Amino acid sequence: MSIETSTFDVQTIRKDFPILEKARPHGKSLVYLDNAASNQKPQAVIDAITHYYTHQNSNVHRGIHHLSQVATLHYDAVREKVRDFFNAPSAQEIVFTSGNTDAINLVAQSYGGAFLSEGDEVVITEMEHHSNIVPWQMICEKTGATLRIAPINDDGEVIAEEYETLLNEKTKFVSIVYVSNALGTVNPVKEMTRLAHDAGAAVLLDAAQAAPHMRIDVQDLDCDFLTISPHKMCGPTGIGALYGKAELLDKMPPFKGGGDMILSVTFDETIYNEVPYKFEAGTPNIAGVIGLGAAIDYMMGIGLDQIEAHEAELLAYGTKILQQVDGLRMIGTANHKAGVLGFVLEAAHPHDIGQILDGEGVAIRAGHHCAQPVMKHFGIPATARASLSLYNTKEDLDALVVALGNVNEMFG
Repeated sequence: MSIETSTFDVQTIRKDFPILEKARPHGKSLVYLDNAASNQKPQAVIDAITHYYTHQNSNVHRGIHHLSQVATLHYDAVREKVRDFFNAPSAQEIVFTSGNTDAINLVAQSYGGAFLSEGDEVVITEMEHHSNIVPWQMICEKTGATLRIAPINDDGEVIAEEYETLLNEKTKFVSIVYVSNALGTVNPVKEMTRLAHDAGAAVLLDAAQAAPHMRIDVQDLDCDFLTISPHKMCGPTGIGALYGKAELLDKMPPFKGGGDMILSVTFDETIYNEVPYKFEAGTPNIAGVIGLGAAIDYMMGIGLDQIEAHEAELLAYGTKILQQVDGLRMIGTANHKAGVLGFVLEAAHPHDIGQILDGEGVAIRAGHHCAQPVMKHFGIPATARASLSLYNTKEDLDALVVALGNVNEMFG
C-alpha cells in the first residue's frame, strides 16, 4: 500500500488478515472483537517474520558475516520507523523491550530506583491496567515513596480537579494510561502532562491502547516516557518499545545486565554501552522487531487518521445499537473514547456472555481486564468487552447484538 492512501476500504483491508477468513470457531464465521487484548496480523507482518527466519536468521550486533550484517541492518532500521511513528527527536530514544509491561517496569525500576526516595510521591489513576499499578507499588515499597491515586467519575473519566490537587512538591513521577483498556476513555494526557511538569514531576504515558487507534506525537505531548504494545497494533507478541527523552535515559542505570548492553567487562569494572543499548541486554527478539517494522509500515500505508476515523464511526454505531439491547448497561461512557465497548447484562454474568457468544463465533473478552480497581469503582466483578480494530465492520457489531439477544433469550 502507498503511504497515507486517500480511501479506506475495509473489505479490502480484511483480505489482508488471513485468520478472518480461515478461522472457523465452532464451524462459524469469525467475528473478532477482542482487539484490546491482541489484534490480528496482516499477511505482510506474517511474511516479514517468515522472510527473516527463512533468509536472514542470525544474531545482530555481533557477527561480521553476511547474515549477521543483513539482520543487523534490518533490525536497526526498525528503530528509525518507531521514531518516525511517534515523531521522537532521535532513534536513540527508542528502547526495544519484551512488551509494554516490560517497558513500564524498566522505567519504574531504573528511573524510580535511582530518583525516588522516602517522602516522594508517585501519582497514577484509578483506571490503570495492573501493569501500570504493580510496578509502581513495587518501587514505592522499595524506595519508601508513596503511591497516590487520581479518582475517576462514573463516566470513567479522571476527575480533573482531584488529579490537579494531588500534584505538589512531593510529586516526583506521574504514570498515566493514554486510553483505558477497560473503559475506552481517552485521557487528556497533554494537559495532564503539563500539570505534572509544572509540579516538577516526570511523566510516563502508557500508550498500549492508544497507538493502535490514533496518531501520537511525543514532542507535542512533551511526555518523558511513552510505552507501546505492538501486538495490539498488528505486530507480533513478545516485543515492545519505550520512548524516553535522551537526557533522562542517559541518567538512568541499566535495568538488566548481560551481553550487548556493555562496552567492556572485567571482574573489577563494567562500562555500560550508550543509550539505547544499555537497556537491551542479551539477544533481542529480532523477528519480533522485524514484525513490528512491518506492522508500522502496514498501518502507515493505510493512514493513521483514516484508521481513527473508521474506528470512531464503528464506536458510535456500536454504542447506539448496544444501548438497544434489553438489560444492557454500558460501563465507560466518557465523552472521548476509543475502541472499547464495555458492558454488563442483567440476565447473565460476563463469563456466561463470553461463552455463549463464542459458540456463535463472536470473540469478545469477559473479566476484569487486568483493571480490578475499575471494577471495584463500578461495584461489579467483571464486564463483557467488545473492542475494535481497523478491520472490523458494522456487520461485526450487528452480529454481536444478535448474539446478545440469544443470551437474553437463554437466560430470560
